[in-house]
Amino acid sequence: MPAKTSDRILLTDLAFYGYHGVMLEENKLGQRFRIDLECGIDLVAAGKSDAVEDTVSYADIYDLVKGATEDTRYKLIEALGQHIVDRMFESFAPIEWIKVRIRKPEAPIPAVSGEFAIEIYRERP
Repeated sequence: MPAKTSDRILLTDLAFYGYHGVMLEENKLGQRFRIDLECGIDLVAAGKSDAVEDTVSYADIYDLVKGATEDTRYKLIEALGQHIVDRMFESFAPIEWIKVRIRKPEAPIPAVSGEFAIEIYRERP
């Protein structure tokens, strides 16, 4: 099996409003989520051809992540992260691996500053 590519498409600090969380307030009022996404994809052909057909469109990735975040509710952001990964692999065959970080900057936990987050790394099965 060939080594996984180190080329990547990155979408960072995407902001969405969702209703994910264990607490009743999170499900009722919702909150902002920040998502960073890295997609491992061989970009040699796209770099040589300058053709969008040889890569995965950033706009298509954004639309998928937006839909995954806003259309379904989860108690855990771990489940949301896995849902995003699953949809990405189903939709974009060239992607070899995905790293997704989901941050909750307004989690209902008393903290002076900071945010709560998860990060998931998955390779295509």
